[in-house]
Amino acid sequence: MVLNYIWIGFFLIGFLVALARLLQGDLTIFAQVLSGIFDTAKTGFDISLGLVGVMSLWLGIMKIGEQAGVIQLFARAMAPFFARIFPEVPRGHPAGGSMVMNFSANMLGLDNAATPLGLKAMAELQELNPRKDTASNAMIMFLVLNTAGITLIPTSVIAIRQAIAVDQGLVGFNAADIFLPTLVGTFISFVAGLVAVAVYQRINLFTAPVVAFFVGFIALMAGVFAWLHSYPPAVMAQTIGLLGSLVILSIIVMFIAVGAWRRINVYESFVEGAKEGFGVAVQIIPYLVAILVAISVFRTTGCMDYVVRGIAAAVGAMGLPTDFVPALPVGLMKTLSGSGARGLMVDVMKTYGVDSFQGKLAAIIQGSTETTFYVLAVYFGSVNIRKTRYALTCGLIADGVGLVGAILVGYWFFK
Repeated sequence: MVLNYIWIGFFLIGFLVALARLLQGDLTIFAQVLSGIFDTAKTGFDISLGLVGVMSLWLGIMKIGEQAGVIQLFARAMAPFFARIFPEVPRGHPAGGSMVMNFSANMLGLDNAATPLGLKAMAELQELNPRKDTASNAMIMFLVLNTAGITLIPTSVIAIRQAIAVDQGLVGFNAADIFLPTLVGTFISFVAGLVAVAVYQRINLFTAPVVAFFVGFIALMAGVFAWLHSYPPAVMAQTIGLLGSLVILSIIVMFIAVGAWRRINVYESFVEGAKEGFGVAVQIIPYLVAILVAISVFRTTGCMDYVVRGIAAAVGAMGLPTDFVPALPVGLMKTLSGSGARGLMVDVMKTYGVDSFQGKLAAIIQGSTETTFYVLAVYFGSVNIRKTRYALTCGLIADGVGLVGAILVGYWFFK
């Protein structure tokens, strides 16, 4: 129901703003809006079809892991923590392992791997859902934590920064210097999302497994950062990329090796799981196209620019610094569109310099926030959930707190 109001609002507000611009003499605005609608509809279709291959791959690998019992081992390892935040999911259920795999892929900044794993987890959570058209508590918790997920290694952001630094002629540039700030920013967003959902679902977070998880995670991240920080910038960036690829490939090989050791026909298992990839990818097309065209109208008519200018005026009126404002559209757009936010991030880096405060802040925001509307539409759409309850509210709370946290972290590290 909330998505329905948001979707209608994007179109109506965008149309009214476009009409106002027409009356002011902008004779091309409606042509631009219509072109944007057609382009994003095609983009949504292309994205869905583009997911077929990678989804078939990961659903096939997950099927091997499931039949080999490895997924169940992942679920058991996280069982004490998951039992507190997902009380509706039985211990040892395959959904637990799928969620662990999804969170791991997000932490490594591997979006292509995370999406099919997340869709697999949603399908398994749907099996436990007594009301098939309404999001369950477990689904909402999983989705919000997914959108606010901790990013250990912002792989794509680091790669983009390195490429732009070369174009701008920077020597000895450390593209990975946003590693720790991004980690802190995503941790803030993750905690905000977890607390928001826990309040709605009346979950007590002050338990030993939850506290141990956070203490252990903080200690692990501190150790990883200390290890990577000892390397020169170029080696650090290369090591981060190597680490992400090595972990994912190791998981694939481990699933296959364990399946072979347990005398499972891994090839047949892979094909069985991969067959599901095409069906899921096709099923999400209408949901993805719907949300993308609405976002396009809102963006093309300039509504996003008006929102940013209003925030800048309010911040300036309070006597606060406004040098973060050029990077703000990245965070606002990331909630709506990952590719759009990536484009805005690149624009900020090229305009102000990849090594500027604005450029660094844009990178931190890009790595610290998630495409809430995209995830909501795709994940819930894949299992035909129409009543999302408070999922969007909690997701936006996590986004808002994460965006403010990323800005504060940016000032803390680079000002």
